[in-house]
Amino acid sequence: MTHTADTTPAAEAMLAADEASCGLGVELLERGEGTAVLRMTVTPAGADITFVTPAYEGDVLVARTEERTRNGCSGLYDVTVLRGDEVIAEFRDRSRSIRGTTSKEWG
Repeated sequence: MTHTADTTPAAEAMLAADEASCGLGVELLERGEGTAVLRMTVTPAGADITFVTPAYEGDVLVARTEERTRNGCSGLYDVTVLRGDEVIAEFRDRSRSIRGTTSKEWG
């Protein structure tokens, strides 16, 4: 795994605590300040994913996430999902920090 500016183990701890991600076999490949790259192989449980083009059982997907903006406790992220070099999905997601929790609590 590649580490950039963010050297805390919070991302790994949060992923390990997420039963859905663990069940799907999601792997954290890279993380940094405001960015992350994850990989998973599509299983029968996740084979119904359809965005720009469908994902099929056995496909290896990589999601690249980049923070677009952060203001106080709120963040906005753009996510690109790739199968090899082919973009199969694009979406935007939000984050919310919870007062009283820190990355130290995750690891």
